Amino acid sequence: MPIKNIVIGQKVTRKKMQRAKELRHEMTPAENILWQRLRRNQLNGLHFRRQQIIDGFIVGFYCHAASLIVEVDGGIHEMQKEKDAARDAHFNSRGFYILRMTNDEVENDIEGVLQKILKNLISKPNPLSLQWKGNTPPVLLGKWAGGKGLKENL
Repeated sequence: MPIKNIVIGQKVTRKKMQRAKELRHEMTPAENILWQRLRRNQLNGLHFRRQQIIDGFIVGFYCHAASLIVEVDGGIHEMQKEKDAARDAHFNSRGFYILRMTNDEVENDIEGVLQKILKNLISKPNPLSLQWKGNTPPVLLGKWAGGKGLKENL
């Protein structure tokens, strides 16, 4: 079941909201490439948000229906692995799935990145597989996004 009220009920400071807004306007080239493919429910009908505040953290991309956080990591993340690991552990303890990609992966293989995201969605016991009758959710049958579902993409 998706985590409820991830946005509603959070106490978010104006400073944090302003920072998220700034990050949306100052995306890295890799983040922009990925956003162009995730926005407007283009990836199998899934709705993603960018620079979403969750528990006081700003995450790169977030799909509420799947409790999935997608992060695009640049060089700075090589120097803050412990911080990222603690952050990931926090999100995991709250029931989120975290998928990390490098800038190079996004810039050089966007189709491969999208496939990783889709495969991650079907490999986890997530809400998408529990919302419909039977064992196979519509995403596997290609019923999302006008028939352009995962089946055609694998």
